[in-house]
Amino acid sequence: MTPLIVLLLQVGPMPTTEPISPIPEELHEQRERTRARQNAYVEVLPATKSRLAQCLARTRQDPGGAASEAEAWLAAASGEERGDAAQCLGVAQAQLGQQSEAAETFLLARDSTPAADHRARALRGGLAGGALLTQGDPAGALALLDAARTDTQAAAGEATAGQDAIRGQIAIDRAIALVALDRLDEAGAALDTARTALPDNAQAWLLSATLSRRLGKLEEAQARIERAAILAPLDSAIGLEAGVIAAMAGRDDAARKSWRSVIDAEPGSEAAATAQAYLDQLDTP
Repeated sequence: MTPLIVLLLQVGPMPTTEPISPIPEELHEQRERTRARQNAYVEVLPATKSRLAQCLARTRQDPGGAASEAEAWLAAASGEERGDAAQCLGVAQAQLGQQSEAAETFLLARDSTPAADHRARALRGGLAGGALLTQGDPAGALALLDAARTDTQAAAGEATAGQDAIRGQIAIDRAIALVALDRLDEAGAALDTARTALPDNAQAWLLSATLSRRLGKLEEAQARIERAAILAPLDSAIGLEAGVIAAMAGRDDAARKSWRSVIDAEPGSEAAATAQAYLDQLDTP
């Protein structure tokens, strides 16, 4: 839920030459997938925290009700429990599109977490960074995500569930922020970390393919978009990017096939409109 922001997808009027009009930035894509990102984090919570698990489950079905429940819980909570209540409230706020409020609430959750609980601090700090990223503040997001990454490194020796999920999502969000700040080499390193931690995460492979293509590494981009397509064959963003990579490599027929598949899969959607615009550009003499 995600979710995407910065690695601009571009294709040229002569596909092998200069880039022209971009399709929606992946920041837009990231916003579309915010719900997926929140779920990716919350699924790795300890099963022993039943009240937190129940509250988080409610955010998926009734975020407004979950927010009210979490606010009351937070008002009555003390100590470490404030971190749990604030985490649930932040997730509910994010689901409601209140990203600025969510970022502040996730920071409260992180700061209410014992310093020795690096895993929970990483998770909550990562959520705060993700909220700022969705809001369009990559610099602010990166500062929080860097701190969260430090917590994941401190937690590396701890035998706790979900470490890879947290580390991988933080790396994905760091990469997105770094590309927005035009720090492409660092973004590439972050995506290396993301793919190692989450080898079956289609978004990590999609973003990697897009970055490789932007850097002119078309063979690498092709290999990475093929992996993304295997993992999420119906993802329209992957279909669009696959077409862009093919067009940039001069494989016009493959580009047409990719973009037409997006139109067939999601007729009438924004992705389909983008695919049609690309087809029109490709077929313009």
